[in-house]
Amino acid sequence: MIESDPDDIRNFLRLSGRITTSGRLQPGDPARLAAAGVRHVINLAMPDHPEALPNAAAEMAEAGLRYTHIPVPFDAPEEAHYHRFAAALEADEGPVHVHCIMNWRVSAFFYRWNRQRGMDESAARRQMETIWSPEENDHPDAPRWAAFVRGET
Repeated sequence: MIESDPDDIRNFLRLSGRITTSGRLQPGDPARLAAAGVRHVINLAMPDHPEALPNAAAEMAEAGLRYTHIPVPFDAPEEAHYHRFAAALEADEGPVHVHCIMNWRVSAFFYRWNRQRGMDESAARRQMETIWSPEENDHPDAPRWAAFVRGET
């Protein structure tokens, strides 16, 4: 179980006692997450994004965290990305933290994951929209994400 929620990590959100999500991580955050009880970090951000954590794999290893990197281009989310995410999330039962840059990718992935596990559509949508709504966002790639959420990619 994750012990405490950092209030200074971008768009940090607790989904359950086992799962937390956020936007970008900064140097030192992996150690803080490990100290709070996280055991596995899944990163959906592109490694070349200007706000990506430099040397992420090394920081995760130094903090003693299992690390799974699934780079998801914001303009091209694919079913293969989602399937890798679901497999990584289900690979162990320890506390896991999933992040990207804004927590937009992550919230869309969790919408689908929750729906596939039987969560009511309105509850899954409410959880996703705590962070963002692809249907109500003016980002040029939002329509792709709306399609992804519907499983149309």
